[in-house]
Amino acid sequence: MTQLQFTLNLDNLKDAVMNSNIEAVTKASIVLVLNEIMEKERDEHLQAKAYERTVTRRDYRNGYYERDLLLSNGRITLRVPRTREGDFSPSIFEKYERSDQAFVLSMLEMVINGVSTGNVTKVVKQLCGENVSKSFVSSLTKKLEPIVNQWANRPLNVMYYPYIFADAMYIKVREHHRVVSKAVYIATAINEKDQREVIGLKVDHVESFDAWQSFFKDLKSRGLQSPKLVISDAHEGLKKAIQREFIGTSWQRCTVHFKRNIIGDLPKKDMAQVIFDLKRIFSAMTREDACAFKEDFIKNYRDNSKLKKAIQILEEGFEDAIQYLNEPCSYHTYIHSTNSLERLNQEVRRRERVIRIFPHTQSAFRLIGAILMDYQEKQVMKKLPIKKR
Repeated sequence: MTQLQFTLNLDNLKDAVMNSNIEAVTKASIVLVLNEIMEKERDEHLQAKAYERTVTRRDYRNGYYERDLLLSNGRITLRVPRTREGDFSPSIFEKYERSDQAFVLSMLEMVINGVSTGNVTKVVKQLCGENVSKSFVSSLTKKLEPIVNQWANRPLNVMYYPYIFADAMYIKVREHHRVVSKAVYIATAINEKDQREVIGLKVDHVESFDAWQSFFKDLKSRGLQSPKLVISDAHEGLKKAIQREFIGTSWQRCTVHFKRNIIGDLPKKDMAQVIFDLKRIFSAMTREDACAFKEDFIKNYRDNSKLKKAIQILEEGFEDAIQYLNEPCSYHTYIHSTNSLERLNQEVRRRERVIRIFPHTQSAFRLIGAILMDYQEKQVMKKLPIKKR
């Protein structure tokens, strides 16, 4: 390692001490040290000191140029030595460029975690004494675009996904000087390693059969095979798209939504026992028990005219709501509802609420994709506690 010996300009340092605060003193010291280090590095590169004649000289000095460097305690301006041939590069920039990158990544992390661009600028000012504009912070998020696009279009043919969860949420986006509602389609899965994984993201106009079909076609074009189950709510367009695009796949109606629909048609009073008996159906461990509990429920309450509509809903949706019972018992807890995906949607919503209105569709895709990638990274090392039998 090169040993550097140099003399600092103490007059400059004295001026900084006498006329500035301690932050300015620190910056002035750093500037002096780094400038002197670069000067010594140029000497070594040239193999000759200033005005020195040597047979080993490689090149000649060519003055200086100024370059800003952003450190943890703010921005400094350095006097960077040059050579005539231009092949000299100070080593400190390679090191401190990593600091710049870390600084940028920190700002991106704040944005992804729901900190508004205005508040990011305040945090940066407090930590670094550096003014950055909202537009600068916004422009940084564009660095996410190629990363998110690559992740969102990664191949899905390297692993089998037996259980897929699908849902849509709505956001507000500016489009042609108007604020419009957009649907965000998200698909997650339990893969063959019993890990949760986000496999699909799309921002489209409305939740419809055509949009869901296009979403599933995109997944298949990336290599997705037909799963055993697709778990979702009972949106007609979604159901039709599942049936059309995944041959041999069963549709599992979310039992939480299904029970909620039935309970919504019950009278408001004296229904505690009815609700208990209804929930008993979906707590069954086997298909046979669930069918028996359902028959008991209908037998006990079919003469009650107030429960006619609720019983009709139960009978019409029962088969779709117990498809999970055809799978191994150890998976039942994880595949009977879309609760896991809805929790993820809530996390997206919590961070999206800070933004309120996205400037355009691509920015929505970019930020939501970054949030989902962050979630995905946390799931990589996790494995569902599935007990194989």
